[in-house]
Amino acid sequence: MPAYPGLAMGDYRQVDCAVHDRYELAIMRRQRLRLSWREQDGLLRIEVVRPLDLETRGGEEFLVFADAAEARRRVRLDRILNVSESPVADRVDADRGA
Repeated sequence: MPAYPGLAMGDYRQVDCAVHDRYELAIMRRQRLRLSWREQDGLLRIEVVRPLDLETRGGEEFLVFADAAEARRRVRLDRILNVSESPVADRVDADRGA
């Protein structure tokens, strides 16, 4: 994975447990989230995503999610600047598996 500007791979900053718990609940509830984060090139991204999983690699934590096109992506947790629940209409219908 490429390095993030200003943050070398060893510069990961752990996120607060409450924030981590929020991601876990969104995954379990199949709740879409509105995230803003900085990409590797410094570009600010704001998207409504469907969280799929949390993973740890090399001591760093990542949120794995599906974007609007259902492409599977991931973002390092300490790169996320803001997170909020998406409106109820954006929740995934568990019966449809979407």
